[in-house]
Amino acid sequence: MATRTVTSRPSPERIFNALNAFQQSAALKTAIELDIFTAIADGANTAALLAAKTGATERGVRILCDYLTIHEFLAKINGRYGLSPESAIFLNRHSLAYMGTLADFLASPAAKKNFDALTESVRKGGTSVAQGDNTKPNDELWVTFARTMAPLTTVSAGFIADLARAKEGNPCKVLDIAAGHGMFGITIATENPNAHITAVDWAPVLAVARENSAAAGVADRVAFRPGSTFEADLGEGYDIVLLTNIFHHFDVATCEKLMRRVHAALKHGGKAITLEFVPNEDGVTPPTAAAFSLIMLAATDSGDAYTFSQYEKMFATAGFRKTTQHSIPDSPQQLLLSEK
Repeated sequence: MATRTVTSRPSPERIFNALNAFQQSAALKTAIELDIFTAIADGANTAALLAAKTGATERGVRILCDYLTIHEFLAKINGRYGLSPESAIFLNRHSLAYMGTLADFLASPAAKKNFDALTESVRKGGTSVAQGDNTKPNDELWVTFARTMAPLTTVSAGFIADLARAKEGNPCKVLDIAAGHGMFGITIATENPNAHITAVDWAPVLAVARENSAAAGVADRVAFRPGSTFEADLGEGYDIVLLTNIFHHFDVATCEKLMRRVHAALKHGGKAITLEFVPNEDGVTPPTAAAFSLIMLAATDSGDAYTFSQYEKMFATAGFRKTTQHSIPDSPQQLLLSEK
């Protein structure tokens, strides 16, 4: 009989680190607020230089930067700090791919409050502290989202534009549902001079999309329809409808209700493009997509991260004849293309 070889012993280290994990998000948010990464990129690569650059104490900067080095956001050689590849691209304010604004939404007091109350939310089966019904306006939350989360869209917006064949330049009528910052529709309009976008969202949120469309030079081809996605007049005859990060806020019946409205708004042969966190059928892989369900438990009444088979069934119920799944390079999200 073979003897089982024990290669590692149980340790409380994972438990210790998990219970302290909030410290890592706090440290990263602090470094973004002090603009540590940009300062290092500019040559302030010692604790003394960083203290002078940021106005913080040398002791505070040293301890913070050592912690960030431990967690691989920085490197440290002979007392001098350098940026990791990810920090250089995404956390240096000089980079075109800068994403430091994400901290204002993902690590906001409201987001942390949702998880402080997670025990009660698990008991309830939905959020116990947030406004969990996202069919109703919540201007402060979604304006903040629109102003801070746009940098995260660069890869997926480009992928959507390619899927929509924007560079071919064919006349195209696009409906952007719950448009937020508007960057998904704006990217299509930027690449296709014959694309016309209609953006639907609450009026204060659309103000951000309006600013972004003007900055992109496509304001003359973007129309705005303020109001609820479930109640506003969406119009009809669209070639493409964009549904980016919206379904996870709702239960299945509400998702089907929305998709029926989308089906009615599309012309024959039109396509709905959905961007979502889509876990595998096991519900636990891949990690980022699967873990998104917990965020929805903490923040919504009935939202979830649905699997492809669940989306396929919902969309078929709403009248779509076929839905296919597409992986986005360098993204934890998936695209679903549904044909009318």
